[in-house]
Amino acid sequence: MELYLIRHGIAAVRGTYTNDDERPLVTKGISKTQEVARKLRSIGLEFDLILSSPLVRAFQTAEILLEADLSSNLEPFTSLKPGGKIQEWLHWLQERRNNNSLNNLALVGHQPDLGNWAEMLVWGSIRNQIIIKKAGIVGLRLPDSIEVLGNSDLFLLTSPKWFI
Repeated sequence: MELYLIRHGIAAVRGTYTNDDERPLVTKGISKTQEVARKLRSIGLEFDLILSSPLVRAFQTAEILLEADLSSNLEPFTSLKPGGKIQEWLHWLQERRNNNSLNNLALVGHQPDLGNWAEMLVWGSIRNQIIIKKAGIVGLRLPDSIEVLGNSDLFLLTSPKWFI
């Protein structure tokens, strides 16, 4: 299975909204994310499902991916909020894998969490080395069983400037 960790696009400046969860993408963030989505579509990438943090900036990013026909399925996923636990997602994934097949899955969320999740999946521990830029992507190949973390293969780590 291929897993794509996608950070939300450029959003309004932190502190400009009373509730940080409501910060939206800015115009530049929308356009850059749309360009990344178009490029992903042009290379034939499709997701069986997109899971997104319910925070506005992340969900807007996921909707842009949906609008680019990268998937027809989008679900909010609370564990992708800042501070979310990878163990909750791993439990979800195990249940989903038992019930149907997922070949390509996208998770849209936030930094440093997505970078930390990538490190856990690749190395089995957080090393604070993987930094995902806004609208950047990490691609991982997950083994059939992820009961033991640290067995995934990193095949893509890119900022949006390489897609546009």
